[in-house]
Amino acid sequence: MTKTSTSERPTAPKRDTGRGGLALLIIDMINCFEFAGADKLRARAAHIAERIVGLRAQIRAAGAPVIYVNDNFGEWHSEKSLLVERAIKAGSHTSEKLAPKQDDYFIIKPQFSGFYATNLPVLLPKLGVSRLILTGIATDICVLFTAADAHMRDYALWIPEDAVAADGDRSAWALDIMRSSMSAETRPTTELAPQDWLALLDQKGVR
Repeated sequence: MTKTSTSERPTAPKRDTGRGGLALLIIDMINCFEFAGADKLRARAAHIAERIVGLRAQIRAAGAPVIYVNDNFGEWHSEKSLLVERAIKAGSHTSEKLAPKQDDYFIIKPQFSGFYATNLPVLLPKLGVSRLILTGIATDICVLFTAADAHMRDYALWIPEDAVAADGDRSAWALDIMRSSMSAETRPTTELAPQDWLALLDQKGVR
């Protein structure tokens, strides 16, 4: 697994460092939930937050990068600390529980995909990452679009079904698309651990 910097702020090599590294993406979980239908999604986000916290601890312990990929909610002058502070002040316990540490990466995205108009496509190769665990909300929108862009860029994907959420049954059909069309692993964190997934990829020769 790729090691993150031990300095206060995360850094990356100046040049690409190969393939085979792992990263955890936490998508749109720093959230005020101030949109239509937010109440239902807020409850589901709170439920998956526990699974994401557990995954994050395992990834950090392994020395692999944790990358927050978060919407800017139309605030074009905003940045990480302001987004986190605003979400916590809005009463988002999920945001408080999942608040990033100083050495976590934080990507602000203007649209659904974490790859669209962001520096994520530049950052991941510099970290040597080619294996991504996608978590967060919503399964059928931002997670799905990010997964599609990652798949087109030849990233191996694990999208644990118990670490993503959407309204109603949208999560199930989105997961089915990612599993069947993007070769994504979707087993829950209760059935698969990061090191086991990496071992499966190694057995298949997937870098």
